[in-house]
Amino acid sequence: MSYQVFARKYRPKTFADVLGQEHVVRTLRNAIAQQRLAHAYLFVGPRGTGKTSTARIFAKALCSKNGPSIDFDPEDELSLEIAEGRCMDVLEIDGASNNGVEQVRELRDNVKYAPTRCRYKIYYIDEVHMLTTGAFNALLKTLEEPPEHVKFIFATTEPNKILPTIISRCQRFDLRRIPNAVIAKHLLHIASLENVDLDEKAAYAIGKGAEGGMRDAQSMLDQLVAFCGDKITEQDVLDVFGFTSGESVAALARHILESDTVSSLRAVYEQNEAGKELGRFLADLIQHFRTLLVHQADPEAATEDLSPELSQEVAAQAEMATTEQLLRVVDGLADVDARMRWASNKRLHFELGVIAAVQSLNEVAISDVIAALDSGSAEGLSRPQPAPRPQSAPPPIRRAAEPLKPSAAPAVIAERPQPAPAPAARVPEPVLAPAEPVAKAAPPPAEPTPAPTPAPAPVVARAPEPEPKPTPAPVPAPAPVVREAPAPAAVSEAPALSEEEVWKRLVAIVQERRPLIISWMHSATLMSITRNVLKVGFPTSEGFARDSLMRPAQINFLESAAQEILGQSVKIEFVLDPSLKAPEFSEMGLGLMDDPPPVAEPKPEAKPAPKAEAPKAEAAKPAEPAASAGPQLPDDFYQDPLIQQAMVKFKAKLVPAN
Repeated sequence: MSYQVFARKYRPKTFADVLGQEHVVRTLRNAIAQQRLAHAYLFVGPRGTGKTSTARIFAKALCSKNGPSIDFDPEDELSLEIAEGRCMDVLEIDGASNNGVEQVRELRDNVKYAPTRCRYKIYYIDEVHMLTTGAFNALLKTLEEPPEHVKFIFATTEPNKILPTIISRCQRFDLRRIPNAVIAKHLLHIASLENVDLDEKAAYAIGKGAEGGMRDAQSMLDQLVAFCGDKITEQDVLDVFGFTSGESVAALARHILESDTVSSLRAVYEQNEAGKELGRFLADLIQHFRTLLVHQADPEAATEDLSPELSQEVAAQAEMATTEQLLRVVDGLADVDARMRWASNKRLHFELGVIAAVQSLNEVAISDVIAALDSGSAEGLSRPQPAPRPQSAPPPIRRAAEPLKPSAAPAVIAERPQPAPAPAARVPEPVLAPAEPVAKAAPPPAEPTPAPTPAPAPVVARAPEPEPKPTPAPVPAPAPVVREAPAPAAVSEAPALSEEEVWKRLVAIVQERRPLIISWMHSATLMSITRNVLKVGFPTSEGFARDSLMRPAQINFLESAAQEILGQSVKIEFVLDPSLKAPEFSEMGLGLMDDPPPVAEPKPEAKPAPKAEAPKAEAAKPAEPAASAGPQLPDDFYQDPLIQQAMVKFKAKLVPAN
């Protein structure tokens, strides 16, 4: 007997031999067992996934001796005839060669004849999408109401080319790509039967190159046996088919994630010098970054088709970048892939794409800036290196108290100065006025009391000593005074401070803890303090600053800061007051001068003096060419989505630079 290739020799013979298509096999088996057989079936799927093999197995089950049966004998004479395509009642038709109306009419005429040996007459049309529109229309009536002894089975790789009227008359089965692990396991089984020493990594490399097609994988294994003999390694697979190992792709991805441009370019150079196809190398790189994205969402799904070594590497690399950064890298590499298909110098485009990918990881998107402004912190702007984020946790006030000599005293003093990190020049409280050393040790609120500020340094060092434990050691007398004095001070602290002093301290806290929102505070004015409500006013032109501070995150922070200053629960009310003067900086709160205000300022003054209107207008005329004299921005700049989003977010206007 002549040699038979692996793809034909190891073709599935029963339902149990079909791999990776459990959903199709289960449905067909149940349909046979329950006698719920349709008259037309449509098998859809990529090449080499088992469409023809499944159709033949289904035909064997329908035409078995004891009627439709799941447990048929694959070595039966009738089953062998069906498998070899010699059965007169199971007709296999090539849709590409018999795609005309005349062939379909001939088929329609033969349908009415009963089968000779089998229970059913089965028509299997492969690549049915190749039929012409006229051929499809000629088949419609017969397909909808065929004789009871006729079954139609269609197979195609492009279901979008089939008329919807044909699809609606069939039961559709979508065959999936076979997982890489299933292909590798089956190849190892075939190699053991053929007495071939196949390396496990080589089996995974073949499965990856087959792209989900079992027939392609078996053909590649057959070719490798002819090339290598009885022993096949991963390097043999890479050399014969020009594939790139998963480790090489993962290494290049790590260089990109580490922003190592030199090593990334060297990896591209080495693959190019080794004769690898750069287009496929780029496709594997994009697939690798896709695996990282999937791993961030579902780690188990991402590592299904990977070897254990690559699974660990993917898990480590998925933590090195955020989802948005990986999406930017994939988008950039996809654009490079589109350009490389038509470029003569593929290496040039590949290298440019790698450099752009490294730079994209270091970029800060405008969404990050907006999120940082919403949170009032600049932590989110250091996204390319997620590790340093926890550095913003320790408060600065506790660090300032560390240089004190007593070991236990800094803990007490660090908690006390937190409400007021503002200047400690006007420190004494009315309650603590008789004890000058204690007033020096507790620097929060201030009030103009007659007590001077002698506060000798040695007394400050001794005053905190009794506070850690109730055991009075060297200075027992001041200890009870320090603990009992703050209780009434919390009640009388609010009236002890003026509105101007409260506002200065609140602005100082904002400047220290949330510097990103300090510009909004500069455009505000404290109008009154009534009971526990702080009324803060904004000019009518600063509505954006008021709305920004009224966000829950910002207003909660400001109310807690005000509570630290006044010693009681405080609510802040933001209002727009037309009587307040607009600040000199723009509404964006970035401290930038705006060109239109100098031109707009003289207009209100010109209203009461009608005679001065003409000179004012004349003076304004020369200002118009000045604005247009600057460089003009292109129209594409105004249509950019990020620019438009920023203008809406900040209510900004674009002014040409002088």
